[in-house]
Amino acid sequence: MSKVKQVDGKQFEAEVLQSDIPVLIDFYASWCPPCRALGPILDRLAGEFEGKIKFVKVDSDEEPELSTRFKVTGLPTVVFMDNGVNVGQFAGLPQEDALRTELAKWVDSGKVAP
Repeated sequence: MSKVKQVDGKQFEAEVLQSDIPVLIDFYASWCPPCRALGPILDRLAGEFEGKIKFVKVDSDEEPELSTRFKVTGLPTVVFMDNGVNVGQFAGLPQEDALRTELAKWVDSGKVAP
């Protein structure tokens, strides 16, 4: 079972904006090969950062209003939220080790620099 929770527009406020820990959002589409490659990476990282960072995913095709709100222009797009505020984002498939390093810095400093 995935450690990355699928959220929709109805759950977004409670799961992301009101989260008491930082949130990584994966905007993806089922037809996107890099998105499918990112899934297992995020699953592993969600296990490593459990209780420190919440990992959620949003299907861009099913939630176009959220994609527009976060200015998603390419997939996958990863958004970092802290206290309901977008503190960084990037598009594309990151290297697992590089993402792990950024997440560790985020947990340690409260800031992320993707």
